[in-house]
Amino acid sequence: MKKVLIDTNIFSLAMRGDAVVVEELRGTDQIGFSVVSIGELLSGFKGGRREAQNRGELNLFLDSPRVVVHGIDAGTADFYASVLNNLKAAGTPIPTNDIWIAAVAFQHGYKVFTKDRHFDFIQGLVQL
Repeated sequence: MKKVLIDTNIFSLAMRGDAVVVEELRGTDQIGFSVVSIGELLSGFKGGRREAQNRGELNLFLDSPRVVVHGIDAGTADFYASVLNNLKAAGTPIPTNDIWIAAVAFQHGYKVFTKDRHFDFIQGLVQL
């Protein structure tokens, strides 16, 4: 079974019809999505001209049977702590939200689909 956790930027590219992203997602059995990404999207939608439309597109996506939304729990926090400490030791900080997204991927055994190259600094993280 092919399963990926998508980063916020991948959702945005898919909604814009990016052919490469859309094709990759078509061939995926399970699409993981973190509540962290949902929060990033909702904060971007707030007050925008297309807020209602963007929320509708997000809800339609989340209702797909292939999409699994993952929250944050104590297990996620343990992975987060490990990733953060490894990044600090290597002197390669990345945005906090992306550490949470990586922690969700580790916890649930996902490859990460992202366009953000700073995920490359996370030891052991498998990306598409």
